[in-house]
Amino acid sequence: MPPQVRARLKDLRLTSRRAVGLQGIGLHHSRSRGAGLEFAQYRAYEPGDELRQVDWKLYARSDRFFVREAERESPLAVWLLVDATASMAQEDAARPGWSRLSAAKGLAACVAELALRQGDRFGLAVLHGDGVRVLAPGSGLRQRDRFMLELQRVEAGGTWPSAERLRPLWERIGAGDLVVLLSDAFDEGALEVVTRLAAARREVAAIQILTAEERDFPFRGGHVFRDPETGEELRGDGVAMRDEFLRRFEAARRELDARLDASGIRHARYVLDQALDLPLRRLFGSRDAAEYA
Repeated sequence: MPPQVRARLKDLRLTSRRAVGLQGIGLHHSRSRGAGLEFAQYRAYEPGDELRQVDWKLYARSDRFFVREAERESPLAVWLLVDATASMAQEDAARPGWSRLSAAKGLAACVAELALRQGDRFGLAVLHGDGVRVLAPGSGLRQRDRFMLELQRVEAGGTWPSAERLRPLWERIGAGDLVVLLSDAFDEGALEVVTRLAAARREVAAIQILTAEERDFPFRGGHVFRDPETGEELRGDGVAMRDEFLRRFEAARRELDARLDASGIRHARYVLDQALDLPLRRLFGSRDAAEYA
């Protein structure tokens, strides 16, 4: 996570509209303790507490460390659904080593950072040809370490898992949970998952991850385009194919947006040459996202 991206996350807030049963965005409040706005009580400092929560004036008087606790919003369970099928290994020639999956991991790390700051629980579901690998939601620094370790292990491969292998998603993701899909959204199965979750009254957001070459189609001369999941190949001249490709690709994007809108799914698009926090700002930010494009 680049330092400038981390700095820009500070004014973003993960929220679930379904948690309050309202059309607007915002969480319901509970009498739980944590970092919040209204002071509740002091407690002794424990390893892992953020230093900004320490009451330094009280320390000066007592020579002991105390942490200010406050009433805060109820913890939210955030699920990161990471598409790890073979197509996610695609990258741009201009930026080798930065693939769709690299971006998905970076975005997942950003969302986990936001959840950690809010005191919310966050978990991971990796979807690939072998099925679904799940890290149950948890909170705190240890959960962050487990989350990052799981992310580091993820490699792209295979096709979208079969329906019977998706059972852990329906069993684990509960009502009121926030689900964020990170995918190229080329698999019909990915769309079926998020629309089914949305129909079951889960709060769902989706980020489609694309390459700059898909957006611009800069190819010249003869090329062979290969589907990494099916092995299907298409040969042709880049210049001759460009207009038709861009027309059809734009039509596919509009169709995807319409399907997500119809299911009430918040969505954004990320291209590999953009700032990593841009889609998160579009989904969860209050300021003009274009400023950071």
